[in-house]
Amino acid sequence: MSDLKDPRVLFAAERTLLAWNRTSLSLIAFGFVIERAGLLMQALSPKSIHPGQLTISFWLGLGFIVLGSLTSAFSARQYAVVLSTLTPHEFPKGYNARWGLVINGAVAILGLLLVAALGILHTN
Repeated sequence: MSDLKDPRVLFAAERTLLAWNRTSLSLIAFGFVIERAGLLMQALSPKSIHPGQLTISFWLGLGFIVLGSLTSAFSARQYAVVLSTLTPHEFPKGYNARWGLVINGAVAILGLLLVAALGILHTN
């Protein structure tokens, strides 16, 4: 438990959460680009692409998207742990410190929905 009674502790934790949020969004975007790169290569040069290459880019891309989603979920959990150690004196009046949890949770859920949507599109 923190005994500093200083809101800067809260803001430092929030900055860390936001840094992990950017990291998770980058991983999700990178995974989507990798997943779609296989389709782009096939569209540009269909004869030079082996079907296995499309499968590799698909699974590698989904792996990055899942990694980004898990990163977002875990960072939200870690932030919640830090929030539980702070005293009421460390929260500015009227400041909603849980908004970051909502955003990171939404990123995690939407990332997993993206994986599901790409998986459904891949099987069709």
